[in-house]
Amino acid sequence: MALNKLFGGIYANRRVLITGHTGFKGSWLTFWLHSMGANVAGLSLDPDTDPSHWELLGLDDVADYRVDLRNAAAVREVFELHKPEMVFHLAAQPLVRRSYKEPVETFDVNVMGLINVFEAIRHCASVRSVVNATTDKVYEDRPTVDGYGETDPLGGHDPYSSSKACAEIVSACYRKSFFNSNTDEFSPRLATARAGNVIGGGDWAADRLVPDLVRAAVSGKPLNIRNPDATRPWQHVLEPLSAYLRLGQLLLERDEYADAWNIGPNSVDERSVKDVVALLSASWPNLHCEIDSQNHPHEAATLHLNCDKAKQKLAWQPVWHLETAAAKTGAWYRRYHEAGQLNTADDLNSYLADATRQGLAWTK
Repeated sequence: MALNKLFGGIYANRRVLITGHTGFKGSWLTFWLHSMGANVAGLSLDPDTDPSHWELLGLDDVADYRVDLRNAAAVREVFELHKPEMVFHLAAQPLVRRSYKEPVETFDVNVMGLINVFEAIRHCASVRSVVNATTDKVYEDRPTVDGYGETDPLGGHDPYSSSKACAEIVSACYRKSFFNSNTDEFSPRLATARAGNVIGGGDWAADRLVPDLVRAAVSGKPLNIRNPDATRPWQHVLEPLSAYLRLGQLLLERDEYADAWNIGPNSVDERSVKDVVALLSASWPNLHCEIDSQNHPHEAATLHLNCDKAKQKLAWQPVWHLETAAAKTGAWYRRYHEAGQLNTADDLNSYLADATRQGLAWTK
């Protein structure tokens, strides 16, 4: 498959900057963009896990800047050096439980770090398209039948969710105040993407379901899971990334795409934690769990996204059902831990083949 033809071929030789490229989502996005022939640079801290998907990929020809988002001068220097045309902002403190332990750092990175990125963009004339990846957890926690829509009230019980709701407000502020054609004909267009829970190979972060399961499997012990009935919009990591790339493409074309977008699975794939564990165990029988009955910090019992807007206006939709996503995830970790090999390229090619068979707009 000619990867450089995807998304209208706009990423081939395009200067792209990814913040958070050493993280789980960021490493997959960097790999995909690199495979399409983009001129990619990454801005991030050192990987905070061992193993690290980023280091295992070995993308030595990607410009790799190790910068803390809270260092405004250093962030701006990276923009001046790379002169990106497109920016994907993924860097964050992304963990709910850690945010309870480190609320100040969480707000500092997720809000002030974002502002430093936006300020660097304001002073970088080359930037035309900006995608800020936030989360489905930006919404005020309340019952909903139809799922949270992009115009529903923002909120957040825990520091992580609240910081990301703040990031949405900051993004809307910069979009209205600085990043629109009314203020500057050559101003970049900015979108935010509120993605659901992601699974996939290469994630070893603490306090996430799949990495915790994998660590338990490798140690030969069952995992104590909290909130087994908690329901989330689960999706393979490639699903939100395809939406980010689609947004990046469309932002180069028209102002209407500079907005907030929910990115999640179809409602049939909004499943409980215990359902996901069962699906993963089918691919790697070493995965076992037990119920942890202790008290834990608050997390929403149910998250339900309404993604009609993205499906209709971006011509984007999920490619894999949860069964496929879980099978690919389990197989990725099993191959790595049993043979020391990566399924990353195989999974990307399989995803693209399925998307092409479905005739999705971004594959043409």
